[in-house]
Amino acid sequence: MDQTPIFEKKNVIVTGGAGFLGSHVCERLLRDAKVICIDDLSNSNIANIEHLLQFPDFEFIKFDVNQPIDLDRFEELDKFKVRFQGIQEIYHLACPTSPKNFEQLKLHSLWANSNGMVATLDLAVKYHAKYVFASSSVVYGEPASARYVFKETDEGMVNHLSPRACYDEGKRFAETCVETYRQVHGIDGKMVRIFTTYGPRMKLRDGLLIPDFIINALEGKDLVIYGDETLSQSLCYVTDVVDGLVRAMETGTDLSVVNLGSEEMVRMVDVAEQIIQLTHSTSKIVFEKPLIFLTKKGVPDLQRAKDEMGWIPLVRLQDGLKKTIDYTLANKEAMGLQM
Repeated sequence: MDQTPIFEKKNVIVTGGAGFLGSHVCERLLRDAKVICIDDLSNSNIANIEHLLQFPDFEFIKFDVNQPIDLDRFEELDKFKVRFQGIQEIYHLACPTSPKNFEQLKLHSLWANSNGMVATLDLAVKYHAKYVFASSSVVYGEPASARYVFKETDEGMVNHLSPRACYDEGKRFAETCVETYRQVHGIDGKMVRIFTTYGPRMKLRDGLLIPDFIINALEGKDLVIYGDETLSQSLCYVTDVVDGLVRAMETGTDLSVVNLGSEEMVRMVDVAEQIIQLTHSTSKIVFEKPLIFLTKKGVPDLQRAKDEMGWIPLVRLQDGLKKTIDYTLANKEAMGLQM
């Protein structure tokens, strides 16, 4: 067992910490940890973590984690005594996900799922740190039926030469990296397969359905569904997913792979109608051809999450949508919305 002394609080790294999910993880961890947020801002926004910069236990480092990471070179980390205490936990979330700009981010996705894995896993080995990787439900491939349920033991079918392969097959290879480091170096590494997540701070006008629905509803514009009336997916509110990630980190070494998401499949047309009602909008729903990054998805089997981590999603869809709408309204000026 590692005998590195811990001064007051553990040191935790969150890569991609200025992104949608990463910023919420940083926020949650600040309750009882010193948080080092690493992000190159290539597909995220400093505004997501501006409210955290005031805290002495939070430090933002602009850096590309696809490069080898040498924490000793960052003088701003001296206050965390990294040279003496090291790093106790690493959450690796850095990976671009952009439906509309996916073509322009292919190499970034490829690097994040390869170079970024090696760089962060090497860091986990160096500091004997626990490691959680934000994987994705895409490793399962597309469902065979409308309500297909994926278990962690299922082997997915992914086209490794498709236009999406840098992300889909990339996530599979990334998991192979984690498992290989578990086998060779004995690290405590977890692979968390995250199903569709929504909430405040999602990128706007990026082809992500929930924030785009809300913006268009508030502006009285058409709500665009990239597909037809049958397009369905599970939707899990961001705080539930963050709670699952933290619980995964705290769980013993026997747990290596776990699903996080909602077991309920919902039609996106029904979600759009809910948002129109909640915003009292006069918007209409229209349908357009699917985007490359938007594919059919199943729902997670959550038995392992329930049994091993005591985790279930708690936020109801209607409540989560209302929270997201309230956030958008409160930040409409910063978002540049025309109200």
